[in-house]
Amino acid sequence: MVSKRFTAGAVATATVLALTVTGMSVPASAEPTSTRTFTVVAEDGVSADAAIAAIRAAGGTVVSRTDEVGMFQVTSDRADFVAKATAATALIGASEQKAIGRKPKLDRVEQENQLASAAATKRAGKQRGKKMDPLDDKLWGLEMIRADKARKIEPGDRRVTVGVLDTGVDASNPDIAPNFSWSLSRNFAPDIVEIDGECEVASCLDPVGTDDGGHGTHVAGTIGAAANGFGLSGVAPNVTLVGLKGGQDSGYFFLDPVVNSLLYAGKVGLDVVNMSFYVDPWLYNCTSNPADSPEAQAAQRATIRAMKRALTFAHNRGVTLVGALGNNHEDLGDPRPDASSPNYGDVPPYPREIDNDSCWDLPAEGPHVISVSSVGPSGKKSDFSNYGTEQISVAAPGGWYRDGFGTDSFRTDANMILSTYPKKVLQEEGTVDEDGNIVPGAETFVFKECRTNGECGYYTYLQGTSMAAPHAAGVAALIVSRHGKRQGRSGYGMAPDLVEQHLYRTAAERACPEPRLQSYTDEGRSAEYDAYCAGSVNFNGFYGYGIIDAFAAVKSPVKPRIRP
Repeated sequence: MVSKRFTAGAVATATVLALTVTGMSVPASAEPTSTRTFTVVAEDGVSADAAIAAIRAAGGTVVSRTDEVGMFQVTSDRADFVAKATAATALIGASEQKAIGRKPKLDRVEQENQLASAAATKRAGKQRGKKMDPLDDKLWGLEMIRADKARKIEPGDRRVTVGVLDTGVDASNPDIAPNFSWSLSRNFAPDIVEIDGECEVASCLDPVGTDDGGHGTHVAGTIGAAANGFGLSGVAPNVTLVGLKGGQDSGYFFLDPVVNSLLYAGKVGLDVVNMSFYVDPWLYNCTSNPADSPEAQAAQRATIRAMKRALTFAHNRGVTLVGALGNNHEDLGDPRPDASSPNYGDVPPYPREIDNDSCWDLPAEGPHVISVSSVGPSGKKSDFSNYGTEQISVAAPGGWYRDGFGTDSFRTDANMILSTYPKKVLQEEGTVDEDGNIVPGAETFVFKECRTNGECGYYTYLQGTSMAAPHAAGVAALIVSRHGKRQGRSGYGMAPDLVEQHLYRTAAERACPEPRLQSYTDEGRSAEYDAYCAGSVNFNGFYGYGIIDAFAAVKSPVKPRIRP
C-alpha cells in the first residue's frame, strides 16, 4: 500500500491501500446544504424493499441502490438520521459521506528516495544484462520472480483481463496504451473538492484513461506494461488492462466506489483484480470496539458486511482477487493499537485497542483475497511490510529503500520498484517541469523515454506492498493465460480457486531468517519494527507459501493443493 495510507500499497501505507464516497452522490462542486449523503447497508436476509422502507422511516431518501450487496446511497436533512438508521432492525448502519480538507502524501515511503544521492544511485544501478525494453535492466523484481523467463513460454493472453482497482490508469503512457481496454474501463469515484482539489470536468467524474493520483498507473505498469522495445515491461506484457477507478485522486478509497468496482468486475467477467489499498476511514474495521461510538461501530459493521459480500460476489463470478498486505509493519494476527483512525470526517483520529477476533483490515483480510507481503532485492522482508501466518498468502518484490545494509546499494532508489507514472502528477510533485523535462536532482528516480514522433512516457520508483501485489496479480494473469480454458461460446478463463492454488504451489519456498526475530536496527528502525517469523519453510509469516515464481507458474501443470 503507499504513504497516505497507501498502507497497503506503496509504502503506501495502506491506503492507497480508503471512505465512503461513491458513484452517484451529489457532485463535489455543489454548494453545501443541510442535506447530507450517507451509505447505508442492510442486514443479512433483508429485502431491498424492507431496507428502503426502514431508510424512509429514519428520514432518508434513497438516491441509488446496489442490491447485490444490500447497499444504498441515501440523502437526509435529519440530524438524527444515523442514530435512527443504526437502531432500525433491517439496517446494519449508516456512514456519512463527508470528507475533510486533508490531502494525504504520495506513496513514496517517507519520501526516502528523495534522500538518495546521484552517486549512490549510480553505484547501485548494476546492469543485469540486456532485457527486452530499455529500462528493464532496472527491474530487479521481474528477475527475482523469473518473469523475464516466463514470457518466453507465456507472455500473456489478450483475452485475459486484469482490473486495476485504484486511482485510475494513465492510458496515454506508450507502455500502457497498447494493452488498455477503453471499452471495459470505468470510473466509480467522482472527485471530491475538499480532498482532491477542483474538478477537471463539470461532472467531477474524470474520464477513463486518466490518473490524477499516480498510484494506479504505477500498479498497472508492473502488471502489464507492454514489451514493445520502449520504456519498460510488466510481468504479463500481453494481457489486457482494465482501469477501475475506485480511489480518489488524493489516495482515499471509500466504500461505495470500491464495492461498485468489485461488483462491476464480477458482472463483466474480469479474470484478476488488483487491490493495493485499504478501505477508509478505518485502518481496522471492528464490529464493537469499546472506544468507538455506537454509530461508528455500526458504520464499521456495515463496511465489513458490504466488503465481504462484494468480494464473494466477484470471486463467485470468476475473479481472482489480489490484495496488498499493508505497510504498517505489524503481525496482522496480533495487531498493535491503532491511533490513525478515523482518517477523515469531523472526529479526529483516536487510540483504539485492536481485537484480532473482531477487527478486519480490508480488503487484505477479506474472503478469497490473495494477500501479498513485500520483499526487497535481497529477499528480506521489507521493514514496513505487514506479515503473519493468519492472513499472508505469498511474498513478492515490493521494494525496500533501506535494503542492502553494509553495501553500496543501501538507501538507494534502485532498491525500489520502477514503473509507469503520469507526467501530470510528476509535474505537480515538482520533479518534471512544464515543458516535460525532468528537473535537476530528480534524474535518479524519474525517467523519461520518448519516440521520434515526440510521444513520451514517464517512470518513477515507489515502494510498498502496493508494489508487491501487482507482481502477484501479473503472475495470476499469466496462470490464467497459460492454463485457462474456453468458457461458453466466447469466454475464456480459469476458476479463481485453481489460480490461487497454482500460485501457491509454484511459489519459491523461503524459510524464516535465523534468528527468527528479525531486527531492523541496522537500517535505522526502532524496536517497533522488530518482526518474529513464525511457521515452517513450507508456509510462514514472512513469505507465506513463498516468493511468487512466474516461470514455474507457466511451466508447471496445474495440480490443485489443499491449503492447511
